[in-house]
Amino acid sequence: MAKELKNLTKRSEDYSKWYNELVVKADLAEQSAVRGCMVIKPYGYAIWEKMQRYLDDMFKATDVRNAYFPLLIPKSFLSREAEHVEGFAKECAVVTHHRLMNAPDGSGVVVDPEARLEEELIIRPTSETIIWNTYRNWINSYRDLPILCNQWCNVLRWEMRTRMFLRTAEFLWQEGHTAHATSEEAEARAIQMLDVYADFAEKYLAVPVVKGVKSANERFAGAINTYTIEAMMQDGKALQSGTSHFLGQNFAKAFDVTFVNKENKPEYVWATSWGVSTRLMGALIMTHSDDNGLVLPPHIAPIQVVIIPIYKNADQLAAISAHVDPIINRLRELGISVKYDDAENRRPGFKFADYELKGIPVRLAIGARDIEEGTVEIMRRDTLEKHSAPLEGIAEYVATLLEEIQQGIYDKALRLRESMTRPVDTWEEFKIEIEKGGFLLAHWDGTTETEEKIKEETKATIRCIPFDGDTTPGTCIYTGKPSARRVIFARNY
Repeated sequence: MAKELKNLTKRSEDYSKWYNELVVKADLAEQSAVRGCMVIKPYGYAIWEKMQRYLDDMFKATDVRNAYFPLLIPKSFLSREAEHVEGFAKECAVVTHHRLMNAPDGSGVVVDPEARLEEELIIRPTSETIIWNTYRNWINSYRDLPILCNQWCNVLRWEMRTRMFLRTAEFLWQEGHTAHATSEEAEARAIQMLDVYADFAEKYLAVPVVKGVKSANERFAGAINTYTIEAMMQDGKALQSGTSHFLGQNFAKAFDVTFVNKENKPEYVWATSWGVSTRLMGALIMTHSDDNGLVLPPHIAPIQVVIIPIYKNADQLAAISAHVDPIINRLRELGISVKYDDAENRRPGFKFADYELKGIPVRLAIGARDIEEGTVEIMRRDTLEKHSAPLEGIAEYVATLLEEIQQGIYDKALRLRESMTRPVDTWEEFKIEIEKGGFLLAHWDGTTETEEKIKEETKATIRCIPFDGDTTPGTCIYTGKPSARRVIFARNY
């Protein structure tokens, strides 16, 4: 093992430290000079790009199209939807001036006091307000609806406690914003996009998720309903991995966005918004990775196969390369991303450790003897198992193996979630079980007051009211009052 791997903290010793170290050691990201912000390095960004590509295609398959809206939002816009501004006011970064000047004492630059803006501008924490102000110009008649827009961008929320990918002041995301003629159409779109997120999480990230609706206490500021996909990390904590909001007519009323319906009567537009962010990178890392580094599902890995030649001299390398070239070409024909690492400045042992740390799903090692015997050594990253396989037909063999690895990684994560999901029926039992982590299925009386008291006493929140959950009536674990169904409680990131 390379020194980098030997120094990686074990998950069992300090899960948080393991995560922070892995993000840096695997070359995904690093802290920046700006407090609370990170630099996403090329390898980390390559994973995010792949996420973007697949999600973008999935959005467009539902007729969503991309647009771009301003980074800066007039302060007055945030005042128009009271619940929305209350939800984001404490996280906003405010632009007050538009010019710098040289300090009179020559010490550097200072803000020019004469350049104060007439109205302060907010660096977008989310874009509902600027977008709905724009939609007012786009919508007149029912014929202009629906509007199905998405934006890939960055946002800024002034977080005090940050952790790379999971919670940073600036982060990358997409935010969809749709406008509809009816409530039914808008709510159907919100649920449709949640289904897209769930399909993406499970098919590409191999992260099993629970779909459900948020309680009123956990709802997006300004929404009628917030739908969510919740994932469980290896330490038993929940991670909200994507949300889709049915906004009703709240933003249309705030920005006076009306349309003339088919009966020739004016009506406020119905809205949704939905988004996922680079937080998915954190979900990917914490769901699958191990004490040796990243474990990447093949569908999302930037490099799915690495081939490392084992040679003693230039002649051996040339002979190996001649055999490897057609394998590389065939893998690429099959749509598999492959890297042939014949660099002379790193030993094979270092390469093995480095690619293991970075989570490359399949490693092929081939030397002069392998060529003579017509075989190749294969290592799969998910189980660290090695075996030999015939060189003939190796590309097709690897293609099948990658799909097996993808499914195996998902199945492993699902087994963990199922093993850490359990019903609890009393308050005493709840307080004991929440310390063990995982998802607790418990009855709740439906009130915000009870939810807040449970959170205050245990730091557990209602992650969601699952769509396919247990609807058997019971009694609330905290108050003993009637409860219509079980909900999922957990501690969360």
